[in-house]
Amino acid sequence: MTDSKPLLSRRQILRQVLGTSFCLPFAKYLPAASISAQPSATPGSTSAVAALSAEDDQFLNDVEASSFLFFWEQGNPKTGMVKDRCNVHSDDKNDQKVASSIAATGFGLTALCIGQQRGFISNDDALERVFATLRFLWKKLPNHRGFFYHFANPETGERMFDSEVSSVDTAILLCGVLTCREHFRHPGVAELANLIFNRVDWTWLSEDTSLLTHGWTPEVGFLSSRWDYYSELMMMYLLGMGSSAYPLKSETWNAWKRLTFEYDGMRYIGSFAPLFVHQYSQAWFDFRDKRDKYADYFQNSVTATEVHRRFCIELNKQFPDYSDDLWGITASDSQHGYVAWGGPPATGPIDGSVVPSAAGGSLPFLPAATMRVLKTIRSRYPAAWNKYGFTNVFNPLNNWYDTDVIGIDTGIILLMAENLRTGFVWETFMKTAEAQRGMERAGFHKYKP
Repeated sequence: MTDSKPLLSRRQILRQVLGTSFCLPFAKYLPAASISAQPSATPGSTSAVAALSAEDDQFLNDVEASSFLFFWEQGNPKTGMVKDRCNVHSDDKNDQKVASSIAATGFGLTALCIGQQRGFISNDDALERVFATLRFLWKKLPNHRGFFYHFANPETGERMFDSEVSSVDTAILLCGVLTCREHFRHPGVAELANLIFNRVDWTWLSEDTSLLTHGWTPEVGFLSSRWDYYSELMMMYLLGMGSSAYPLKSETWNAWKRLTFEYDGMRYIGSFAPLFVHQYSQAWFDFRDKRDKYADYFQNSVTATEVHRRFCIELNKQFPDYSDDLWGITASDSQHGYVAWGGPPATGPIDGSVVPSAAGGSLPFLPAATMRVLKTIRSRYPAAWNKYGFTNVFNPLNNWYDTDVIGIDTGIILLMAENLRTGFVWETFMKTAEAQRGMERAGFHKYKP
């Protein structure tokens, strides 16, 4: 899509593509306990961060530094609002058609913590931007019951594209807010973060149902779509249950369905959705060596990522660019607009495109395999790299490269790269009382896989 057209959320696109029918023969309903009984796919880092070579660590540092630059330069210095996307070949730095995204802003707040920790920016500069963002969120940015509109003007905060008050995008924002509170340990940051988080009325969102709605608009009220199947929803339910002001009931954790899939002898909980659903909650919430009564969700994402890797390689006969060195598609731009593609089963008009955030957002799950992909892209396809890191998507088969970098995709690469290297985001976020309370109420406990 172009920046001048109304933007749709990934979830809205998924609903349009998939509808509400979940009847593909590929899925099987299996006992949830069978998930942990399955042999591992290629193991990710479970108890600790990965041991990286000096070369690999430097490569990831370069990726992080470039990705961070997107959030620093595309975040408004006065409001902290981060643009949803940026055309890296455009000289128009003040394009008013480009909206900010509250999800990108949540990634951006976490990026400030990483940037300060890594020395990309000074502590004073980081705090100045954090305060600008939190003050704007608390005092200026329009909200409804504490939830924010999906897209907003980065300078004024005005709602754009008739977007919805978004439940999951607000959750991503809140993850960034809490990470800043815990990392900087500044009384002023803590005060603003608490005010923003405690204003969110989760009980309003769950007024007549245990399944949270995707959002609300002043024109139509609550959206009909519910967060009813496994996806990036975990962060939202856990934050809601971790709230001390307006907590969700603990039974909401059991309300959403966990479909079990089987592919090439591997079983995992999943959705008819792109790979990002296995990444986003786990950018902040640390599920390593923990499980609820249903699954070990970290190992589940390891398996789901390995399945996706094998699925792409199986497509090699149709798309010869896919190989063990180059694979990965998830919701992204394409030559024909935004596409929610992935698999298995094959979703969207797959055309041989490669989306770097598919591998980049899965770094902690399959370190060796995903690093190989990212290094292949960087070395063999230099046009897929720019000052902000990886472009959103490219197609080696016809030499097409996207002009845009998208905040949430760049963000998931940045956060997961840091988690693979040090576990910094996990360790910082999991110190928050909200995260600990949410996981406790959901029934998580430590165990040895």
